[in-house]
Amino acid sequence: MLATAVSVFREILEAALIIGIVGAATQGVARRTLWIALGVLAGSIGAVVVAGLAEAIVELADGMGQELFNALVLLAAVSMLAWHNIWMASHSRELVVQMKQVGSAVKEGGEPMFALALVVALAVLREGSEIVLFLHGQAAQGVGMPAMLSGGSVGLLAGLAIGLAMYLGLLRIPTKHLFTVTGWMILLLAAGMASQAANFLVQADMLPAWGKLWDVSSVLSNQSMLGSLLHTLVGYDASPMGIQMAAYVCTILLIGVAMKVVQALDQNKLR
Repeated sequence: MLATAVSVFREILEAALIIGIVGAATQGVARRTLWIALGVLAGSIGAVVVAGLAEAIVELADGMGQELFNALVLLAAVSMLAWHNIWMASHSRELVVQMKQVGSAVKEGGEPMFALALVVALAVLREGSEIVLFLHGQAAQGVGMPAMLSGGSVGLLAGLAIGLAMYLGLLRIPTKHLFTVTGWMILLLAAGMASQAANFLVQADMLPAWGKLWDVSSVLSNQSMLGSLLHTLVGYDASPMGIQMAAYVCTILLIGVAMKVVQALDQNKLR
């Protein structure tokens, strides 16, 4: 039961935190609840499908199919998060005004809710498929259904509770600062995902590791609650490789520069 609870908690927490950030970042956007719900539904269906095809996926690319699949899912999510932040760089002021007026003109003008719904779907897809595969493994080892259900329920509720708490905390931030805060959170979230993708590609022998930079697992491991939380929010890794740090820094620089360029172009149009 304990192993099931911990595993389900970690996976649900990662998905819940991502959904919470997306929800806060789109406060005031028309039909955002529908888009997020569609993302969760699509991700859940995809998770079941992926779990059903697990053996075939693992056998791809000389047994590295799972690593490649995880890397592709993460890189797709990074692209969608980058798109959102770049779009917000030129529309955040309009959104603040619209939120105060409870209007929807900006939303009709191209707010990338589809992109963020896809991020939600990919998060649920990845974490959900890992939960299904873990539970399948537990069943194969003889763990009873009551133990899996009770442990899974505890992990599910705990993960959702922390995700909800963070979401409600973000909503307490004044509107004029909300998009700045969520923008930084999404930027760090994207950088962390890029770092994780690099890790999976190293495991698939498609990227060089560039050595291990440090190891602080004895102080704060990836498996601890705080480590899991920081892993999702800012890409924390107790023992990162050089290629992971490169991916992390490059993602922040590339998205940051693109946001500045878009802001500069937008300001020039207003002159």
